Amino acid sequence: MMRESLPPGGPSGESAPEIAAARLRLLAEASRALASGLDAEESLRRLARLVVPHLADACVVDVVEGEGLRRLTVMDRDPERVLRVVPGGFLPGPDDSAAALAKVLRGAGPVVVTDFGVPDPDDSLLAAQRSLYRALDAGTALIVPMRVRRRTLGALTFVRRAPAVPFDEQERALAADLGHRAGLALDNARLYALQQYTAEQLQLSLLPDLTGLAHLNLAARYVAARERAEVGGDWYDAFPLPDGSAILAIGDVVGHDLAAAVRMGQLRNMLRALAYDRGDDPAGIMSRLDTVMLGLTSIELVTAVIARIETPAEGAWRLHWTNAGHLPPLLAQPDGRTLLLEEGHAPILGVDPALERATATIALPHLATLLFYTDGLIERPGEDIGRGLTRLRQHAATLAREPLAVFGDELLTRLSDNQHDDIAILALRVP
Repeated sequence: MMRESLPPGGPSGESAPEIAAARLRLLAEASRALASGLDAEESLRRLARLVVPHLADACVVDVVEGEGLRRLTVMDRDPERVLRVVPGGFLPGPDDSAAALAKVLRGAGPVVVTDFGVPDPDDSLLAAQRSLYRALDAGTALIVPMRVRRRTLGALTFVRRAPAVPFDEQERALAADLGHRAGLALDNARLYALQQYTAEQLQLSLLPDLTGLAHLNLAARYVAARERAEVGGDWYDAFPLPDGSAILAIGDVVGHDLAAAVRMGQLRNMLRALAYDRGDDPAGIMSRLDTVMLGLTSIELVTAVIARIETPAEGAWRLHWTNAGHLPPLLAQPDGRTLLLEEGHAPILGVDPALERATATIALPHLATLLFYTDGLIERPGEDIGRGLTRLRQHAATLAREPLAVFGDELLTRLSDNQHDDIAILALRVP
């Protein structure tokens, strides 16, 4: 769809109200482009495409990174001219440069450049800017800061060709407004990314270190959801008991935020204390966990599987488990047979601590792989859960003879291509 341009100084024959209306439309379109996603760099590229040729013949976006500057993109109404300009790469910092761009980044307001003189060989940023202006055949340039909360995050440079037509007062105000909105979008995206990183690191720090169970061949993986900057309450655990057996557990605390990750850590620590304190079977541990969770925490609903594995020196290993509303563990044998461990199932934690829970038992075949997992591994929006379980069984059967680390990595690769939720898996290979 063709959109009307804003020729420098206003097109002949257009009234002042028409020019003002066109500029308001450009501002509205730019706002939508900047708010269309959390990828700030792509939003800034869309902004540059919008303002060319509406406000200028070319637009350059530079963002501050560390002590230097990165040229994010260069857009020009002439596609061939863009090919002669390298948009990427890092530029020197603005601290000691006399370039107008450096002055803007150091705190100056919008700056108009009309004198592109001889570059100073000792000023590398100034030299880079002169080279850019020559490549764009600049007649005049307007540089506005992307400034938020007294911090300059970068700059937008609007370039017009020779013979230069100056930016009028309304155009300078429009450009400054675009710079401010671009700065807000960049700042919001960086804050969101920081929140995501902090939450993910917190959740990863709460997940256990399995190196203390050297006699067990274990593999665990955790993958945060790709489509949002949140983490959830997915968790797993494995730890030894005084009698030589070991507890394996997995679960999901309801919620997809930092609070869910904190609640997950609380629940895991309570489980460890309750399991280690007495010699209860998994059903007894689960019932006590339900009671303590209701009385001492604000955690509302949790799905979980708690299992105890006995590893005698001779004879078959035995698994005892109970399930509180969680997906059934999977047992995959080297010959391709798979079995969903659907016994020992009861409602989720947080409904009624008085509910009766049962412990199921099975002998683990030699070289079998026992898999605990959360729903993000198999669930797809609008799809019946049975199809996800079938898909899991098929892939587990084909990978059952692979080394356990390969089993876990390949399972994630094959099943997380359309991931909408966090994924946690815990796998055990029977010797």
